[in-house]
Amino acid sequence: MRPRKLAYTNMPRTITSRMIMVTSIIIMTSIAATTIITITTTPMLMTTNDRAPVDDRRAMTDGEAAALYRLMTWLSPAFPVGGFSYSSGIEWAVEAGDIADAGTLRDWLAAMLAEGSGLSDGIFLAHAHRAVETGDDVGLRWVAELAAAFVPSRERQLEASAQGRAFIDISRSAWSCAGLEQAIAEAGGAIVYPVAVGLVSAAHGIPLAPTLLAFLHALTSNWISAGGRLIPLGQTDCQRVLAGLEEVAAATAQRAISATLDDIGSATFRADLASLRHESQYTRLFRS
Repeated sequence: MRPRKLAYTNMPRTITSRMIMVTSIIIMTSIAATTIITITTTPMLMTTNDRAPVDDRRAMTDGEAAALYRLMTWLSPAFPVGGFSYSSGIEWAVEAGDIADAGTLRDWLAAMLAEGSGLSDGIFLAHAHRAVETGDDVGLRWVAELAAAFVPSRERQLEASAQGRAFIDISRSAWSCAGLEQAIAEAGGAIVYPVAVGLVSAAHGIPLAPTLLAFLHALTSNWISAGGRLIPLGQTDCQRVLAGLEEVAAATAQRAISATLDDIGSATFRADLASLRHESQYTRLFRS
């Protein structure tokens, strides 16, 4: 029995050709339609965003621009306060093996920031800033005297007082403003570095919050620079350490803003011991 042929095989060639042509046209039309849809819908997907567009054309006010410019200048490594010559005891910690790599440097500095001299200096800065801002001359003198006495070693006293004196001298010469001389006179005696920064920034009308965070950033950067030279570390590792301390610095700034002078204290005994031991260290690159 001969197999049956499919029905369309018995159709005339002309009809079969026409069917093939029609089918081709339908396929081409479908492809074209799909292409058109894809082209027209893609821009719609790209413009979908849950957030409202940000207008980045708003310029800073004159006051905001001046504050940013001055903070970047005063707390830059190029500002001549001699910060590069001090390590805050980090040199001895490296010699003793407490700091040996990027991880141990980060842990050491996190403790210094949150529980040691970083927090204490931040509190002194905040109270000096408020005293100048409110015209509290008695409070300013009290903060200045307490901050000058609150150091664990002779070298840390040298570090804080020398940088404070340099900061005041340069501010007088290049960044003088109304009320600055009076505030310096009311502070009296030695003005250590955090008090000097708080005093000058308040005299210039720079808000406390950005001043405090910029100060802690500069302090941390100087510590990392010292550690990077001593361990030694490459520039990328140093930046990783700085990035890893961002949240610690921000949290410390927030604590310092709301703290009272009764909250001042230190829980970093090993760091304080390092600053004492550095005084008799045999070979030294830094002054503290």
